[in-house]
Amino acid sequence: MLRPKKHFIFATSTGEKDVVRQKTELIFYTFILKITIMSQSQNPMTGHMSGSMANFATYTLKGENIIRSKAFQPKDAHSASQIAQRASFKLIVDAYNSFGGVTNTLFTDRLETQTPFNAFMAANLPGAINKTGAVPVIDYSKMVVSSGTLFHVTVTTAIAGASGITLNYKTDTLIPNVSGSDQVVAFAKTKNGELIIARQVRGTEALGNILIPATGINATDVECCFLFVLNKDGSNASVSTYVQVS
Repeated sequence: MLRPKKHFIFATSTGEKDVVRQKTELIFYTFILKITIMSQSQNPMTGHMSGSMANFATYTLKGENIIRSKAFQPKDAHSASQIAQRASFKLIVDAYNSFGGVTNTLFTDRLETQTPFNAFMAANLPGAINKTGAVPVIDYSKMVVSSGTLFHVTVTTAIAGASGITLNYKTDTLIPNVSGSDQVVAFAKTKNGELIIARQVRGTEALGNILIPATGINATDVECCFLFVLNKDGSNASVSTYVQVS
């Protein structure tokens, strides 16, 4: 803190007293002026700001004080959780690509601004990822490959045999909004990446079956298998049903 220098001025006459008073006022004014200059600021409340504290960083731009927040605990891009997240994203992208565009027309209830790819990613990340092991893997039983408002199909059995995979299902044609002209679609992806698709009308019998042709296939060869329904013109779909092949 600045303190005025001690000046001892003695006067013996009225004229000298006036001089002493003027000198004293000058000394005091000079002291106040120094304080004013040293405490000069652009803002009476904050003054010139720079540097950071806690989760705030401050700087001055074009004469204005700018304050921005910063994270208390910034995420580490190389942390185990971030690496697992990137791996999970890649797994779902690879799954989407492996279906060869089959799913592109199947998310019939997606928003107009949402692409088929984004609809697939939103439906399956992170829900279709199993992170309980050392590395994340896809859980196909939780994967969604189609989505819409048509009534879903109940699969009763799925058996791999000499001719391929035979899926038995309930047609549910007694339900008011179910049509026998709907198209049942089933596809399987093998562990070597082959994609096999079968289509047929739902039918009007209580039970139906559909064959995915794959000569000599075994259940252990199947990576995943799904079944869903499309209406006659393909403008609507059911939510997909995951099929466990035995």
